[in-house]
Amino acid sequence: MTATPLPTHRLVVLDRDGVINQESADFVRSADEWVPLEGSIEAIARLSNAGFSVAIASNQSGLARGFFDTKALADMHSKLHALVANAGGRIEHIAICPHGPDDNCDCRKPLPGLLHQISTTLNVSLVNAPVIGDSLRDLEAARSVGAQPILVRTGNGRKTEGNLPPGLATIDVYDDLATAVTALLLE
Repeated sequence: MTATPLPTHRLVVLDRDGVINQESADFVRSADEWVPLEGSIEAIARLSNAGFSVAIASNQSGLARGFFDTKALADMHSKLHALVANAGGRIEHIAICPHGPDDNCDCRKPLPGLLHQISTTLNVSLVNAPVIGDSLRDLEAARSVGAQPILVRTGNGRKTEGNLPPGLATIDVYDDLATAVTALLLE
């Protein structure tokens, strides 16, 4: 029996902190602290309206560290869903890693567990799917599953851009999510 290949819908995977909302060295701990970056919500709506399935893959070690609880995280994501819906878009799935850096899980980026979860949940292939992030771990996770890593300069992106290893030196780099989405929609 031959395995049925996964559909190749148009999938885009986004990191959250530093790509969609403002990054915080002290962790974003509440819905009040969760502040979208300019143009990011509208960019997600544009992707949705162009037929892309939008998913988010986000390390959330603040849970393991006790900086916020699952209710606070759910409140942040409810705010995100509402803002995107009000802009006319939709987020299909949010995959989070709740573990700390020393928990030896398989879902903490740069490991590919979150991306595999998205692929399984949405029944879509990750091959060549754009994965937009602001850190090296986002790019490495994308590369490990055959997705297309894209860097934005928001959040930690400028620092990441200055330290890209040779294997990622030729990836696409954009100022922010809105600019990256504009480029994707022109392809």
